[in-house]
Amino acid sequence: MDEAKAKQEALDLRYIRMASIWAENSYCRRRQVGALIVKDKMIISDGYNGTPSGFENVCEDEQNVTKPYVLHAEANAITKIARSNNSSDGSTLYVTASPCIECAKLIIQAGIRRVVYSEKYRLEDGIDLLRRAGIEVVYLSATNNV
Repeated sequence: MDEAKAKQEALDLRYIRMASIWAENSYCRRRQVGALIVKDKMIISDGYNGTPSGFENVCEDEQNVTKPYVLHAEANAITKIARSNNSSDGSTLYVTASPCIECAKLIIQAGIRRVVYSEKYRLEDGIDLLRRAGIEVVYLSATNNV
């Protein structure tokens, strides 16, 4: 592996570990997911899965089913960018779980060029859509992140 590739992989591992720590902010019981958007080696946004601002911090109903209005970590990070003076164009998204198809659409529209994730989800349609859009997708096994 050349030096530039090794440096990028080391950075990717650090940021994905940071995203997994950020996931600890989630109030969701079933699964905690964290996301960071990085551009020019600066974290320009962050997010974790949870309810919209002003809602109770309870993600699941009495049957332990995720409420339909819970936002995914990627959606929270991308919408936070929209409320700031930053641009996600050309950035990298680090997320602890592979993006669903709905988040993949937001990632494409936000101009994010790379997605690094550490847990595979049972559905791969989001990853397939990202690749179809020409976005670089990198899977780093959660076991590499220790």
